[in-house]
Amino acid sequence: MAYKVGDACINCGSCDSECPVEAISEKDNHRWIDASKCQDCGVCAGACPVEAIAAE
Repeated sequence: MAYKVGDACINCGSCDSECPVEAISEKDNHRWIDASKCQDCGVCAGACPVEAIAAE
């Protein structure tokens, strides 16, 4: 089960540098997590200041 960025995302980029497998990128002024790369560690969710990232 991969993590997903929700609509509350403010596109701050805090999650990008925290992802150990570089699964997060920007798409249409919003962050996006590549489910095929995500290893379900949850580090990105802990780094998000607006709690926009959660497990699917």
